[in-house]
Amino acid sequence: MTERAQLRLGAFMRPVSIHTAWWRYPGAFPDANFNFQHLKRFAMTLERGRFDAFFMADHLAVLNMPMAALKRSATTTSFDPLTLLPALAVVTEHLGLIATASTTYNEPYHVARKFAALDHISGGRAGWNLVTTSNPDAARNFGLEEHVEHAVRYRRAREFYDVVTGLWDSWADDAFVRDVEEGVYFDPARMHVLNHKGEFFSVQGPLNIARPIQGWPVIVQAGASEAGRQIAAETAEMVFASASTLAEGKILYADIKGRMEKLGRKREHLKILPGALVVVGDTLAEAQAKKERLDALVHPDSGLASLSIALGHDAYGFDLDGPLPEIPETNASKSGRQRVIERARRDKLTVRDLARIAGTFGGLTLVGTPAMIADQMEQWLEEEGCDGFNVMFPYVPGGLDDFVDCVVPELQRRGIFRREYEGKTLRENLGLPRPENRFFRTGGG
Repeated sequence: MTERAQLRLGAFMRPVSIHTAWWRYPGAFPDANFNFQHLKRFAMTLERGRFDAFFMADHLAVLNMPMAALKRSATTTSFDPLTLLPALAVVTEHLGLIATASTTYNEPYHVARKFAALDHISGGRAGWNLVTTSNPDAARNFGLEEHVEHAVRYRRAREFYDVVTGLWDSWADDAFVRDVEEGVYFDPARMHVLNHKGEFFSVQGPLNIARPIQGWPVIVQAGASEAGRQIAAETAEMVFASASTLAEGKILYADIKGRMEKLGRKREHLKILPGALVVVGDTLAEAQAKKERLDALVHPDSGLASLSIALGHDAYGFDLDGPLPEIPETNASKSGRQRVIERARRDKLTVRDLARIAGTFGGLTLVGTPAMIADQMEQWLEEEGCDGFNVMFPYVPGGLDDFVDCVVPELQRRGIFRREYEGKTLRENLGLPRPENRFFRTGGG
């Protein structure tokens, strides 16, 4: 009997939800973004539900939107991921901890050191979501007047990855002999000095922390542009994908996996997880009513601001009841902008329609009973639209509890989701190999 494919589940915590109005929903914790006790509860619930990972986004600037919309946004403040996740590591044992860190507004040595530390603190559960940063306002917080151009950001990101992974390989796994009798702490022959000099970075090394438990923390990537897909095929082990339909998901899946194979990488060494907002009810009508109630709490100001961010262009001057006008190229996220434009043209949506969708989350949304949601997840998995999902909860704690208590048991009953964790590390649970050290063979020089 052929073993069934297994679904991988990440929880996209931003740090708690992507929906603009999540904090206004009855019973939600409005302060959850900035309340450690709530976040600890969420992480422990995810581990009880055998989720692969807690996936935390990050912002390096207050969202670039008008004050009328900004004052309604709960993502104005949140913890720094690499401060929060080590704390969550202490209250969990198996849950992966994935943090976003920008390659545009960080230095490789900082990122390599912090993620190596998180991997050691958590016992091998760290993941790095490699992003180039799409918010142009971030530039002004780092001494620049203009956002770094898109193509330059991706060239820098590719070199950044090479430097970080090279620093993680600074030490052989057996470098630290700690010979008390001889007074030798490490073997100098098992230390590598990187001496990297490239287009963007000059980094000597070595890293002043032992090689991560996983060899390297799991590499995650979220870009869907041409450049984003290519860097994912070259470097990523998990992709946070954006696909609103199964047909879109299958095209993206085949494209990235195909690029991997051309590069000599095995398809199973990268897991593609589309983001999915999931609303659960005892009946379809109940789930739809929850979604409608949530969407009704989105203020129009928030919708237009979200649309402007997605387009990288001010939408406030558009005719609300007219079609989306031609949008010039910008320096913002190209894949997000293109998704909005394609949907507007395909579905003949007005600007008002697009604003409503942007404010409520316009990506893949699964609404229904646990069985209905499991049906769709199972279909995506079996038809190679994904390897799993990054689940987004409509509000917390209720939406999270509904998924763990109702949907997870249904997935387990079908034999497509684990009942117990496979191992201790994030790599073991995702079925990913531990990278060999490029400078030291295992057990040898």
